[in-house]
Amino acid sequence: MITSTLKNTSIRTGRSFDLGKMNLRQLWIAYLTYPTILLYFALALCSFGIMVHTFVSWLPVCISIMSVVFVYPLVWYAIHRFILHGRFLYRVKWTSALWKRIHFDHHQDPHLLDVLFGSPLNTIPTIAIVTIPIGFAIGQAAGAAAAFGAGLTITCIYEFFHCIQHLNYKPKMAWIQRMKQRHVLHHFHNENGNYGITSFIADRLFRSYYVDAKSCRRSPSVFNLGYDQDEAKRYPWVMDLTGSPPRDRPDGANPNRNAA
Repeated sequence: MITSTLKNTSIRTGRSFDLGKMNLRQLWIAYLTYPTILLYFALALCSFGIMVHTFVSWLPVCISIMSVVFVYPLVWYAIHRFILHGRFLYRVKWTSALWKRIHFDHHQDPHLLDVLFGSPLNTIPTIAIVTIPIGFAIGQAAGAAAAFGAGLTITCIYEFFHCIQHLNYKPKMAWIQRMKQRHVLHHFHNENGNYGITSFIADRLFRSYYVDAKSCRRSPSVFNLGYDQDEAKRYPWVMDLTGSPPRDRPDGANPNRNAA
């Protein structure tokens, strides 16, 4: 029924939900029924269940969760800036498909929901590697479970706000508007900045934050992340998987338009 309703409202492109054509209600339906998000919810509940089963004291559990809340934006920033926007993955044949899936496709067409969400095969191990050692060091099994559950919960929050930032919708709250504007600049003006999703503290710390299109020049690689047609000739594996040369802007984009 949900799929039929979504198709009838023409928010699918043929292979993915198109956030540029969706309203907030449609996003909620798509988000809350999306398999990746449901998997995160289920794993988070299991993690918190293990936390309760192995619970000894509130203090290490709370410290584990707060540590993840503190560390998560910094880790996300590092992954986003140095791995997702790095150029080494597409230059190796066996990692080219990974890079294409985890970020290139998203920048080629930022409105497609299917490539906005990371693949669970990549995201879940990463969340586990980041959170479980922190939690275990602080609170052993209960702390590890609490930390992993917190990481999954934060990821769900990140993903929802990430959807909002690409949605055909103007948020009513000023702080969400600012968040969305900064992320839109990252996708449509210059990709070498504003790496945060819900927080830009790391961007400020590491001088990659900018507030408007006047603050830095427009990047010629904002949609292809440097994987242009010359690079595709040298390293053809991503292009072969895509079935076409890389685009310097997504379908329907106005090349003369600056992000605002």
